[in-house]
Amino acid sequence: MWPRDTVVSMKMDHMSPRLRAFLSEPIGEKDVAWVDGISRELAINLVTKGFNKAYILLGQFLLMHKNEAEFQKWLICCCGATECEAQESSHCLKEWCSCFL
Repeated sequence: MWPRDTVVSMKMDHMSPRLRAFLSEPIGEKDVAWVDGISRELAINLVTKGFNKAYILLGQFLLMHKNEAEFQKWLICCCGATECEAQESSHCLKEWCSCFL
């Protein structure tokens, strides 16, 4: 059996630098653009809809019971995300939840 720190370290090796940076600390007051998968254009769309902070977007993810498919559909339909952006950002929030919740 692997020690927990070793498993976490091995997972981190396969993450994008942006995802690794996001997961390295609590959300705090980070702008929504910090979330992995959120492009500049999508960040602007989210801000105009009131999702200017990462914790607000995380709240939406939690309201959807951490259901990645539902969250992705919402991001695409309501916020103009591409499929890739929706997948990356939902994965980012899911990983953050497993690290901090």
